[in-house]
Amino acid sequence: MLRLEGVRKAFGDHVVLDGIDLEVESGEIVCLIGASGSGKSTLLRCIDLLEIIDDGEMHLAELDLADPAADPDKVRARIGMVFQSYNLFPHLTVLQNLTIGPRRVHGTSKSEANRRAHELLDRLGLAAKAHAYPDSLSGGQQQRVALVRAISMDPELLLLDEITSALDPLLVAEVLDLLRDLKAEGRTIIMATHEMDFARECADRIVFLANGQIVESGPPEQLFTAARDPRTAAFLARNS
Repeated sequence: MLRLEGVRKAFGDHVVLDGIDLEVESGEIVCLIGASGSGKSTLLRCIDLLEIIDDGEMHLAELDLADPAADPDKVRARIGMVFQSYNLFPHLTVLQNLTIGPRRVHGTSKSEANRRAHELLDRLGLAAKAHAYPDSLSGGQQQRVALVRAISMDPELLLLDEITSALDPLLVAEVLDLLRDLKAEGRTIIMATHEMDFARECADRIVFLANGQIVESGPPEQLFTAARDPRTAAFLARNS
């Protein structure tokens, strides 16, 4: 599904990503962990072409993401990204937020986009909020709507950037429950997170970053019980 080789990104003299090699299989959930500033968010932004890499290769299936001629709009039609700050359109209702992408990007008819949106909202217990505006929703509800908006585009790859970090702890469970449903559907997800319990329970693979490099990668139980690198073990001991 996704292959990165030697990806490098710097802002001025500050190297944020320093030779990232990563492969993600279809249907795999990969959790990126590491301290703030380790490069997790920048890596996701590079994959979504919100930042342009300085060196290396990135391929989404047959698409060369590192090609300067790559059309960002066409790339983002295949990749869904959700940020910690929701980024819902405040002047649009929940239903309009969910249908604007499929209609404008994929040419879905209004009736089909509305049908799909109502189906997703009903499944999440948010059917009554279809005609509400984002400011009237709780943080957990807004983040679930943001996730549903990304899902409504039926992306090949879903990128999630610390989507629970701005939520009250009581609301985190709402979002994590939805992610468990997405895992059951076989979605391909790369998620930067500080939710170690979720990463241990739901990830197929955990990738630990430090100083812009992948220090260690493997199944959750391997890293949580027998991390090979002392930096990984120390981080998990502090944050688990």
